Amino acid sequence: MPESSSAFSRVEFLVSAGASGGLPPPDAPELAFAGRSNVGKSSAINALTRRRRLAFFSKTPGRTQTINFFDLGGRGRLVDLPGYGYARVPQAVRAQWDQLVGGYLETRDSLAGVVVLMDARRPFTPHDEHLLQWLRPAGGRLLVLLAKCDKLSRSEREAALRSASARLVSTDPGAQVLLFSSHSGEGVEAAR
Repeated sequence: MPESSSAFSRVEFLVSAGASGGLPPPDAPELAFAGRSNVGKSSAINALTRRRRLAFFSKTPGRTQTINFFDLGGRGRLVDLPGYGYARVPQAVRAQWDQLVGGYLETRDSLAGVVVLMDARRPFTPHDEHLLQWLRPAGGRLLVLLAKCDKLSRSEREAALRSASARLVSTDPGAQVLLFSSHSGEGVEAAR
């Protein structure tokens, strides 16, 4: 079993944090999953870890309201962030999420990289662009997963990948872009 696969096989839920005081100590490298509401962050974590119900998801946008940490056998952590965008929640709750997620992304010393999920059918929404712009000063590794690619034809998938790669090369030259589908498994092993 490859090294990356074995790390994902020893994953377990660690903690949910609804406030910065509830975050675990920054004593292990963390890989955060970010993206708009309902794009498939939790499903991606489940696919990568080969677990069906590790990270909970819903068809209703905005269900993840805390930062959820998953331990990788003491070697690191996966971090499921609340989504941004069209979640139908009160403005006060949305402001609390923004403060929690923003504080995490800006100040977390153990943050080793960010996986940004975008819908392959509609990538680079204004919210996606805003997140990428916000992440640039922090540096760090960036992986963009074009999620739900199974809903596109082969030629549409190839065009989406070419377009996303070209768009990122000028602004985020170190970023990697992959087609990804939690449903079909496309891109899962490459993302691991």
